[in-house]
Amino acid sequence: MSTRLKLGISTCPNDTFAFHAILNKKVDLRGLKIEVSFYDIKELNDRLFSEVLDIGKGSFYAALRLSDKYRILSSGAALGYGVGPLLLAAKAGTTPESLKEPITLCPGKYTTANMLYELYYPNCGKAKQIVFSEIMPALQKKEAEFGVCIHEGRFTWKESGLALVEDLGLRWEKESGQPLPLGGIFASKKLSHKTVQAFTDVLKDSIHYGQAHRQETLSTMRKHAQEFSDAVLFSHVDLYVNESTIDLGNEGKMALEVLFAKAKSAGLLPNNQPRLEFV
Repeated sequence: MSTRLKLGISTCPNDTFAFHAILNKKVDLRGLKIEVSFYDIKELNDRLFSEVLDIGKGSFYAALRLSDKYRILSSGAALGYGVGPLLLAAKAGTTPESLKEPITLCPGKYTTANMLYELYYPNCGKAKQIVFSEIMPALQKKEAEFGVCIHEGRFTWKESGLALVEDLGLRWEKESGQPLPLGGIFASKKLSHKTVQAFTDVLKDSIHYGQAHRQETLSTMRKHAQEFSDAVLFSHVDLYVNESTIDLGNEGKMALEVLFAKAKSAGLLPNNQPRLEFV
């Protein structure tokens, strides 16, 4: 009898690349019946908090807040150097500190991007949470002064006529000495260890398959990111899918411990928040 799993992932190229072989049944699913739904990262975090997903992609800030309900899988993470969110301005030469009560658009309350903004720009106006893909268009229309940009925006913000205030990921790297943990795959603690391990093995196989069949994955990525060129899609994959995606390893786990400690010291986590668990 197969085990049914409700899985949620994002429409971003790194996820559709990594899960291509699972979505198209190119690898052995090890007896798992995987029902996949697609959401943007804000929606994914919301569904993890609602516990409607057995396994889901989510922001690592959300994982810190959900450490009592979910474990972090060793595979599927977006973590590394030069991968962090960018703080952009609608008008060059401005910073959140230089304006009175500016509005900064962020891609979700529990995204790692929002956490970094809260860490580095506390008490700088109002943070407004919207879908990540709407941030740069809103800045172009001058509907807000600043925006924290993630995903493909790292490659397209210049042509959008926006100004860079700061690379928040680079600041994290310099101040922490660690790669930036953006997001990962989380499994409900209600699942058996056997089921979670089987899923982890399937996901590793899927990532390896994608790496061995790069051109084949384009059809899956293209379904969910039609407005981007092949070059932008693969730039995204090459940036966010790395050795840590296959296995977090000791470096990835250490980076997450540092993220946990910094969030706690900044008052972004309850004092009694349980430590992270890994599978």
